[in-house]
Amino acid sequence: MIEVEGLTKRYGRHTVVDDVTFRCEPGTVTGFLGPNGAGKSTTMRMICGLTPPSAGRATVAGRPYRDLPNPGREIGVLLDASAQHVGRTGREVLAVAAQTMGVAPGRVPDTLGRVGLNPTAAGRRVRAYSLGMRQRLGLAYALLGDPRGLILDEPANGLDPEGIFWMRGLLRDFADRGGTVLLSSHLLREVEAVADRLVVIGGGRVVAQGDRDDLLSGAGTLVRARDPDALRAALGAAGLDATGGTDGGLLVAAPAGVVGQAAADAGVALTELRPAGSGGLEQIFLALTAGTSVQEAVR
Repeated sequence: MIEVEGLTKRYGRHTVVDDVTFRCEPGTVTGFLGPNGAGKSTTMRMICGLTPPSAGRATVAGRPYRDLPNPGREIGVLLDASAQHVGRTGREVLAVAAQTMGVAPGRVPDTLGRVGLNPTAAGRRVRAYSLGMRQRLGLAYALLGDPRGLILDEPANGLDPEGIFWMRGLLRDFADRGGTVLLSSHLLREVEAVADRLVVIGGGRVVAQGDRDDLLSGAGTLVRARDPDALRAALGAAGLDATGGTDGGLLVAAPAGVVGQAAADAGVALTELRPAGSGGLEQIFLALTAGTSVQEAVR
C-alpha cells in the first residue's frame, strides 16, 4: 500500500503541494492526474524520499521510503527516464542494479525481455537509445527487484501507440496479480483505460478522487461560479455533496436543475452549469483543473 497523509511542500511563500491525501491499495492502478505545475512530480518525489515535505507524511508498505532496508525490492520507481548512465549498455545498467539490490543475475535478461528490449538493444549504449527505449529500460529497472508496487511518472512518454498499448497491458497484469501502481500521465485516455482509481490535483490540492467508474458515471453536474466559496456554501446548505475544483469548478452528485436551483436560492451567479460524464475523463479533468496550468506557468 502507498499512503499519503496531508503532504505539503512550500518553497518560501509559494506552496507547491497543499495538504494532499490519498491511498493506493494493492491490486489497483491509481491514475494521478493534473496539469503542468499542479504538484504531481513533487508529490511523487516526496513519497520516494527525494524531496522533504514541509508537512505531512508518506509511507510505502507502512514505512517511509527512506526507512525501507532495500527499497527496490518493495517499490519500483520511474521518475525520469533520462536519469541513466549513458555510457553503459542497457544490460550493464540492470546488472549494476541487480548487484545493488541483491537480485539474482538471471533476472537481468528476463526483465529486459519482459519490457521488449532484445539482446541487440540491451547491448547498446544508453546514449544511443531513443526516449521510448529509455522508458522501457527505466521500467525494467523498476521491475527488476520484483517489487509489490510501482510509482511511475509519465512512463509512456516517447512510446509509439503499440508501446502504449503494451504498457497498459503490463500495468494491468501487475495490478491483477496483487501489485499496487501509482501512475502519473498526461495521456488521459490511456489512464481512463487502465486505472481503477483516480486522484486529480490542481494548484497543489486534490480536487477530486475516487473510483474511476464513479467519477465517470455521469451521475452529477459540473458547475462553476465567480465566487467558489459562496457556491460551496450554497450547495452545502442544500445538502448537496460536491467535489472541490479550481477556478470555481465543482463536481456535484445531483441533477443540473437541482444544482442550479440551490445556487439561485442563495443568489450565487453561475458561469457554467452542465451534466458531467458525457465527455469522459478528459471533460471532467478540464472542468476540475481549469485555469491551474496558466496560473502555475505564470508563477
